[in-house]
Amino acid sequence: MAITDPVAIAGAAPLAAERAGRQAPGEPCVLLKLGEIVLKGHNRQQFERLQQRNIKDAVRDTGVATQVLHREGVVLIRVPREDRTEAEHAAAVEKVAARAADVPGIVRVCRAWRVDKTPEATVAAAVELTRGTTGAFAVRPRRRDKRFPITSAELAVIVGREVQKAHGLPVNLKHPATEVFIEVDQQEVLLFTGGEPGLGGLPVGMSGRAVALMSGGIDSPVAAYRMMRRGLRCYFLHFSGMPLTGPESIYKAYALVRGLDRFQGDSRLFVVPFGKTQSALKSSGADRLQIVAQRRLMLKTAEALAKRLNAPALVTGDSLGQVSSQTLPNITALDDAVTLPILRPLLGMDKTEIMAEARRLGTLSISELPDQDCCSLLTPRRVETRARIDDLRKIEVRLEADEIAAELAAGAQEYRQERAGGARRPLD
Repeated sequence: MAITDPVAIAGAAPLAAERAGRQAPGEPCVLLKLGEIVLKGHNRQQFERLQQRNIKDAVRDTGVATQVLHREGVVLIRVPREDRTEAEHAAAVEKVAARAADVPGIVRVCRAWRVDKTPEATVAAAVELTRGTTGAFAVRPRRRDKRFPITSAELAVIVGREVQKAHGLPVNLKHPATEVFIEVDQQEVLLFTGGEPGLGGLPVGMSGRAVALMSGGIDSPVAAYRMMRRGLRCYFLHFSGMPLTGPESIYKAYALVRGLDRFQGDSRLFVVPFGKTQSALKSSGADRLQIVAQRRLMLKTAEALAKRLNAPALVTGDSLGQVSSQTLPNITALDDAVTLPILRPLLGMDKTEIMAEARRLGTLSISELPDQDCCSLLTPRRVETRARIDDLRKIEVRLEADEIAAELAAGAQEYRQERAGGARRPLD
């Protein structure tokens, strides 16, 4: 029978903790706090199902069997003990937690203990959880199940009293060194301290699809990541200088997509050999308009590919004024090349900020590897910073640019990232 008297609970807790010893008093698990989707209205359940599917796909990469359970505003990941030792089980849980931390839409990743839904088990787990901590502490209980026999305030008092008795720690509710979070759910009680920040944002696929132009540089991987974090599934398009260059830029693009794949899974990279087209542009007399003209042709190719993939937007790594082709007049001229919207998440960032984010993502070291980028081929001595749209359109008429773009898109070679977990899930 459950103990409902606070004094009786307080007296029973030390005995339970003593029986538990130094072993984990509950089952190690992972608790994921969801972000913006909890603020959604009538379609919230649809977003939560998408988030849960993304989590399942991600943790499958670890090769660890898991059970993903949705709760009110959180997702609980259980790892069956099977024949693992306690240390092996804890390592498997940690592996799952680390992988789940890369899933957009999660604001916090907590290594938690799952215990029986009784006051005694809750108190014993809290005492063990705070073993070895120093400084002041605070207890933060939350009852999702109001049928639990004691209130949140009573639970905080009982747990706090027993932690003080066991470890001699002071209580400080405003500025604690350690916070013990207790969440009373429908089937269990979950306890954890702190946790680490997740990526936040929205579940990938919630905002649709786009084709992201992926160079071998620093900016485009960061731009793609920022849009994935806003719920956009990205297909990647890379223009190589072949046959005028070697395949090095393709290797870089593939490595960058492989690094970004952990945020969305099942990434697809399309590669277009662009060297001959650049030569044709130069022969057409583009001169100072060469860079802007070839970027317009890249966008036209990306649009043709996007329509084939049912992706209603393009993503680029443009940053206003960073290079000559990214002045406001030139950006306006680029927008004129296509009918699809061009998303530019880095537009207001400077190079230092972009490099810092690339370093955090792990893409900077790849982007800095030497290669012969197609954008640096056949570059005129002076680049037009105020391109006129009419002049660019005349060049494209001479070249039959729309037909060239359609041919390039149709001939793009596709590379897919294989999932560690085996079977590929259907596309959104």
